[in-house]
Amino acid sequence: MTPPKPQDDPAVDAAIPTRDPQAEMTPELVRDLVHHFYGRVRRDPVIGPIFEAKLAGKWDEHLAKLVDFWSGMALGASAYKGRPFPPHAPLGLAPEHFERWLSLFRQTARDVCPPAAAAFFIDRAERIAESFQMVLGIGVKSWRPPD
Repeated sequence: MTPPKPQDDPAVDAAIPTRDPQAEMTPELVRDLVHHFYGRVRRDPVIGPIFEAKLAGKWDEHLAKLVDFWSGMALGASAYKGRPFPPHAPLGLAPEHFERWLSLFRQTARDVCPPAAAAFFIDRAERIAESFQMVLGIGVKSWRPPD
């Protein structure tokens, strides 16, 4: 007997929100989420200055790139061409920056999206934040060599 594949496991499906047709994902929803979220980021006293230092005068271009990125995640669109991690590496980010980013993202997703779509976006944002922190060597899941 062959073991079940992970995609056949109902527990996996329950734990990871997928592109559920009930989630009411649309290009307009993705755009609204991205623009509302980064509007909040820009006004935030903790992470706003980090973004503004890098993106002053380039916000329109960056927002278009982020809409493409999130559209790829939510809608399977393939317009995003890039590597999301490298631009973040030199910013001197700390776990508290990611917590603030996630807090703003969670609240915005809940404010802007229907519940199933909000759950999907929040799940992906949490995975992105965790992944970035691991690669940066910060946060609770980062690898550190033994002393």
